[in-house]
Amino acid sequence: MVEIAQGPSPGSGEPASPTRAILRVIIIILAVAGGLWALHRLERVVLVVTLAGVLAYVIAPLVGIAERPVRLAGRVRRLRRGPAIALVYVLLIAIVCVTVSLLLPTVADQVDDIVARAPAYTQAILTWEHGWSRYYARLRIPPGLRQNIDRSLDALGTGAAADARTVLLEAIGTLVYVPWLVLVPVLGFFLLRDAADLRRMIVKALPHGNRLRSHRLFEELNATLAAYMRAQLLACVLVGTTCGVGFAILGLPYSALLGVVAGVLEFIPLVGPLVVAVIAAVVGVLHSPLLALWALGFLVVLRVAQDYVIYPRLLGRSIHLHPLAVILAVLAGAELGGIAGMFLALPAVAICSVTFRHWLDWDEDNTAAIAARRPS
Repeated sequence: MVEIAQGPSPGSGEPASPTRAILRVIIIILAVAGGLWALHRLERVVLVVTLAGVLAYVIAPLVGIAERPVRLAGRVRRLRRGPAIALVYVLLIAIVCVTVSLLLPTVADQVDDIVARAPAYTQAILTWEHGWSRYYARLRIPPGLRQNIDRSLDALGTGAAADARTVLLEAIGTLVYVPWLVLVPVLGFFLLRDAADLRRMIVKALPHGNRLRSHRLFEELNATLAAYMRAQLLACVLVGTTCGVGFAILGLPYSALLGVVAGVLEFIPLVGPLVVAVIAAVVGVLHSPLLALWALGFLVVLRVAQDYVIYPRLLGRSIHLHPLAVILAVLAGAELGGIAGMFLALPAVAICSVTFRHWLDWDEDNTAAIAARRPS
């Protein structure tokens, strides 16, 4: 008698067929591609929501402190969530105003000095170029090799100028986001006040068997993003302050302006510190080659201390990203969204990393449960 092989029934706990597994992978890939396309099309909205999230994550500990009960006149009093957030906002505005009032005059004077000295700096660069050309002409290099070197240098200079113009246009293009920035504190307020309720609503809307896993996923995503945002902001403050003070001690001109630039660019991994090093070297060379070497040496020491000692302690163990993943994320973000894309790259990769790790754990748990239900 011939037995007819039957596939596993839906409730048998047997693994899915290869066709269904392949279809599942295709659906996941299409969903990820659709999500990336939607993020690209909604770039401004995503950037504003991300900035609001940064603000919410940064001031959440302060809001928690403001909510703590305080004994006044023999009675325990406590601020509600909304007034506590408003109080923290007022304190932050006061701190920002004081910081700007202290830095703005110095930075403005240094910008004016750069504009006034621009012709002299241009002439110094031309003089250095002519001196190098005369030295280069005295070298006994075969004519063919010299032509190839000249063409390569011309191409390099043209490419550098084009890249500089592109970066400048990108920076000017970010001004279109300024009107949207008004929404950042508003969205940050609602995120701080209602994020927990929204998370509970989403978890309750899921099937009962997925609620615990989804709750854990939300908790880990929240912890990961909070650690990243707070560590990044602290790193910006530390690097900006250290660069400003260090450049001033070295005697590098425009130390306050360079410190502000270093602090802002610290938000962009890899690219930001490299741009700061190039700017500091150029400014140093225009005054003294030895000063440029000292500035570069100082930045190298700072980067080693920041990347291998300070930043890992600020970040903790919440984000597990390989350096190659960071580089690829920043490059992909620059291609997709310019400066805004570079800013959004690492948070997006961190979210994908946590979600993927949870999905793998979930898949392993399901496989173990299926194996345990099989008859021995």
